[in-house]
Amino acid sequence: QVQLVESGGGLVHPGGSLRLSCATSGFTLDHYAIAWFRQAPGKGREGVSGSSATSYGQTNYAPSVRGRFTISRDNAKNMVYLQMNNLNPEDTGVYYCAGEILGRGGLESKSYDYWGRGTQVTVSS
Repeated sequence: QVQLVESGGGLVHPGGSLRLSCATSGFTLDHYAIAWFRQAPGKGREGVSGSSATSYGQTNYAPSVRGRFTISRDNAKNMVYLQMNNLNPEDTGVYYCAGEILGRGGLESKSYDYWGRGTQVTVSS
């Protein structure tokens, strides 16, 4: 049974940092692209960052987060992380991780077959 479980969200001041974690199970992480998406109140789901299946060696970032966010994975631990630095209020939302077999880590949500339930990130003073 494929599962993705996000954790690490919370309330942070502008300029602060958070690290989100995505714990995966039920599949071989090497073979999967994992991406992070977010959804702000009243807005659609937005792709934030993606990490391809290991054989492709690709990472992707939305322009709004490039240089501030870093995606990484530990296949041996079945974990994917999103390090978020210099957060601003526009980063507020529910953050989801999603998986796509043999994917290249793109940021189109329709490409992803498996989703976690999300973790809330709130950036506010």
